[in-house]
Amino acid sequence: MDQIHPATQNDIPQLCALLAILFTQEADFKPDKKKQLAALRKIIAHPAIGHILVLREDNRILGMINLLFTVSTACGGKVALLEDMVILPSRRGNGLGSKLLQAAIALARHEGCLRITLLTDLANDSAMRFYQRHGFMMSEMRPMRLNLT
Repeated sequence: MDQIHPATQNDIPQLCALLAILFTQEADFKPDKKKQLAALRKIIAHPAIGHILVLREDNRILGMINLLFTVSTACGGKVALLEDMVILPSRRGNGLGSKLLQAAIALARHEGCLRITLLTDLANDSAMRFYQRHGFMMSEMRPMRLNLT
């Protein structure tokens, strides 16, 4: 039976493998194990930054979702950025993603977050439909980036 729990430092190798899958699918990012290791360690060690939830079956992680926290002046309080969500490709399509997303939404509410924002690839219609089924709406805003590295 699958269960959802906060990630631990021991989960990091499996989380890196999931992020490699995710970043191979996304147009803007490329897997970089050194960067993923550093970021995962920091998030797990400092819950004020955010939380990573894992969906586990026995000792195998089937999926992960990452919520990062900040404060919004527009909302007047704490908000979350859904940074990474990925399910093993072989396990997609059977409700695991919905279960993981619902757990993340519940966690954001528990943390007092007023909004969750996420980004998806423009070409990923199935991801957009998935998030819309869970109440997310398209924004009139467009993301812009300035890479500082």
